[in-house]
Amino acid sequence: MDTFKLRQLSLSIKQGFAVGTVALLPFTFPLANAADQSDLEQMETIVVTAQALKVETPAQETPKSVSIITEEELKTRAPQKLDEALRYTSGVTAQPYGSDNDTDWFKVRGFDAATYLDGNRLFRDGYYTWLLEPYGLQQVEVIKGPSAILFGEAPSGGVVNAVQKKPTYTPQGEVKVEVGNNNAQSIGFDISDEANESGSMRYRLVGLMKSADGELDHSESERFYLAPSLEIDISDRTMLTLMATYLKDDGTPTNGFFPAAGTLIDSDFGKIDPSTNLGEPGYDTYERTQISVGYLLEHDYNDTWSLSQNLNYGYNDLLLRSVYAFPNSDPTASELARGVVFRDGHNQSITMDNNAVASWFSDRSEHTALIGLDLQYHETEGEEQDSFAFSSINPWNPDYGNYTPLDPANNIDRKITKSQASIYSQYQIKFDSQWIGLVGARYDWVQTENKSIKGAQDESRDDGQLSLNAGAMYLAENGLSPYASYAQSFEVLSTIDPSTGKLYKPLEGDQVEVGVKYEPSFMNGYVNLAWFDITQKNALVTNPNTFVATQTGELTSSGIEVETVSQVTKSIKVSAAYTYTDAKTNDTGGQGKKQAGLIPEHAASAWVDYNASLAGIQGLNIGTGVRYIGESKDSPASSNLTVPSATLWDAAVTYDITSQWQAQLNVNNIFDEEYVSGCDYYCYYGQSRTVMLNANYRW
Repeated sequence: MDTFKLRQLSLSIKQGFAVGTVALLPFTFPLANAADQSDLEQMETIVVTAQALKVETPAQETPKSVSIITEEELKTRAPQKLDEALRYTSGVTAQPYGSDNDTDWFKVRGFDAATYLDGNRLFRDGYYTWLLEPYGLQQVEVIKGPSAILFGEAPSGGVVNAVQKKPTYTPQGEVKVEVGNNNAQSIGFDISDEANESGSMRYRLVGLMKSADGELDHSESERFYLAPSLEIDISDRTMLTLMATYLKDDGTPTNGFFPAAGTLIDSDFGKIDPSTNLGEPGYDTYERTQISVGYLLEHDYNDTWSLSQNLNYGYNDLLLRSVYAFPNSDPTASELARGVVFRDGHNQSITMDNNAVASWFSDRSEHTALIGLDLQYHETEGEEQDSFAFSSINPWNPDYGNYTPLDPANNIDRKITKSQASIYSQYQIKFDSQWIGLVGARYDWVQTENKSIKGAQDESRDDGQLSLNAGAMYLAENGLSPYASYAQSFEVLSTIDPSTGKLYKPLEGDQVEVGVKYEPSFMNGYVNLAWFDITQKNALVTNPNTFVATQTGELTSSGIEVETVSQVTKSIKVSAAYTYTDAKTNDTGGQGKKQAGLIPEHAASAWVDYNASLAGIQGLNIGTGVRYIGESKDSPASSNLTVPSATLWDAAVTYDITSQWQAQLNVNNIFDEEYVSGCDYYCYYGQSRTVMLNANYRW
């Protein structure tokens, strides 16, 4: 079955449950259609397509941890941001800095992770970050741990790859209207249809307009989003997919930097209200314009070779002026000094990945080879200013308007460029249908420059990096698939080391992972278990006397992850996850290695979906979930404070009024628990209760 037939099969399934899909990679998983479970005795095994691993291989034959948030899960849980979509994923710390309307925050296995859109890197330089609209996503893939073999330079945590909605072979459409607390309101549409009579061209158009107040007083945001795509069957063996997105945000930034005194520890003046805005609402501003344009060209050259080229251009324009209060742990302090950050500029990037995959068979083995050439260019340019003497504020009785605006004459120009050229190759063999071996290598050439004429800085460096990976797996007849793997990563820093006046060296990471994937015959579902150990070298360590960060540190993270999904009955599906993470750092102000800030040692979640059709209530689906966020620590270079654990309850209720009309209610943090999500010099309140009610018309 060729790639396009596999894709057609996957796109024809509108409702299903699966671990999901992994990169340019058709593989099998048991699925159950939640809308028609009574007709299924067992979850079907089908082939689906996605984009993160770049080769075709069954999921049970991948010696690496991968988690997928499917389109059905995105619809059910209705996240408003990408980081909200990751709340029920093992190994992921979602929203450690609380709810932020201008940045997605998450860490994977104790480290930062890179964000991709359809396999294309969304670069990040300081405040210049990309935001993704969940309504425009088909699924989200999390590749855990170092992944340099696939994408080159990236953080040690791994890869979060968002897959944009693309045309379907069956025409379909949706219009939705949504309202919620915090003055939330939105209207969206999602239309897919044939673009010509023969059906060889198909389009999809996704759009959304929404607005809402932020978590803090006097903060709000508005968004306009549009995402067109077009698929063209050039021939029976060649497909071209054109994709674009446009996102426009306008509002006041939600700046959730709170002091420890009054949040995590007692203050003489009581508790600081979580909605208190310590910024300057009349002065703070946030405007963002994002554009991405690209294509995916796929060609089956013959029965052995398939070729693909993935190209994307991204442009991100940002205007940010945001006032913040300084950290404080003194319970007697009633006034906090404030600073302000100003950024006015843009970044743009172009990425192009070319690869070829060969698959062939011999008497007792199956072979898969991947070779590729990857080219990337990224540029950030604009004006910036940071003032650490803006004004002061009383967190318990804020009085706004007492400040002196920034003088544009003090702005500093900044231009950062990064170029990457890479060649990579990976070979996999399956022997006697039971033994699997995998080995790969990649070499990256990276050139980085950080330049400021007014700041009298012009630093550049060239880096060459060899990255390796290897894995082995055994497929037992009883459904157990034990495996072991090794992978490397490196992350190029574009900032200048104040102690040397030169650009920092790349961060280097490696991971050992041992696990087992289990699909027992006695249940419709799976259980995945993994143990990992990651070490990152050249980590930044802050000198407590000079507050200058030097590359003398080492970060380590080891732990255990468990994920399971089971169709318990025809009406009930259960998914659960547990993560233990032992993250250590020696950025402790000379105290040796200690638990790293923000990362809880224990985290767990469970979600239950119930289809009430068998109980006689046609069209009613109820989902509910519990998230446990264990204790974490403040940054050990700042304090020894412990952040208490929190348990949160979420729910989703969907009712099909008719075959076309549907209503859905989502409530997150049902009891409106007030909690601190994490501390890292500052402390951050977790997101309060959100209530969203939407009506959908579908055809």
